[in-house]
Amino acid sequence: MENKGIRIQKVLSDNGILSRRKAEEYIAAGRITVNGRPARLGHPVNPARDVIAIDGERVALQRKKQNVYLMLYKPRGYVTTLSDELGRRCVAQLVEDAPAKVYPVGRLDKDSEGLLLLTNDGNFANAMMHPSSHVPKTYRVTVRPDITEDQLIHLSTGVEIDGKLTLPAQVHVLEKQPGRVVLQMTIYEGRNRQIRKMCEGVGLEVARLKRTAIGPQRLGMLAPGEYRELKPAEVTALRNAVGKASRAAQQEEQRQQAQEAPHPKDRGRKAPVRRTGRER
Repeated sequence: MENKGIRIQKVLSDNGILSRRKAEEYIAAGRITVNGRPARLGHPVNPARDVIAIDGERVALQRKKQNVYLMLYKPRGYVTTLSDELGRRCVAQLVEDAPAKVYPVGRLDKDSEGLLLLTNDGNFANAMMHPSSHVPKTYRVTVRPDITEDQLIHLSTGVEIDGKLTLPAQVHVLEKQPGRVVLQMTIYEGRNRQIRKMCEGVGLEVARLKRTAIGPQRLGMLAPGEYRELKPAEVTALRNAVGKASRAAQQEEQRQQAQEAPHPKDRGRKAPVRRTGRER
């Protein structure tokens, strides 16, 4: 029946061919077909029977999927995509010899460097990138020209980006030199170019931006352009970090709501009227 099967976006994502978001873009552009007919969003397919093609070329689905998890030191100058219409260097070129085709988990902009995860496990990628995950990401940020105490407090408590305040962040000064300051910043959300926009919002110029950790996973001794497979224990630790961060965010939200809500005994009470000495 037509409603039987697996959504095509999931099939392509689980096989490391396209991320779910990219698959939706391709479907909307009419670039994907199922059994010779244009696919639609959520199109149910049977991977063992249906023929899926992208731009007329049949997609080879893995009969028995092997999940692959990589950590890459993305160098500056590379874009976080599998291909680029402008001919720019892509991170896919750095992992061409990986055991399976993988795609990035989140992104780093072209001028940023550091830790980037890649996988063909769609469920893992979606859990890591979901807005509710709040997995901490740590960066080494070089800014110019100097930083004040007020700017540090502003970065830590929240900066307004596109009309919305960022979540509280951890910000520490690692090094100070004439005309430049090196910060360590840990944020708990993944908004577009967030670190750069936060710094620009308080009047700082970002000279260099390097992501050094995602949750418990640190960049370590990888050199720019190098990658390695994550160990099973490292993958498990990242999965656990998603759940831990989500629970912590929920608890913090509940705590804030409790602080804002009036105490049950105070409901219905009128605020006491303060009298000045002259009125007595």
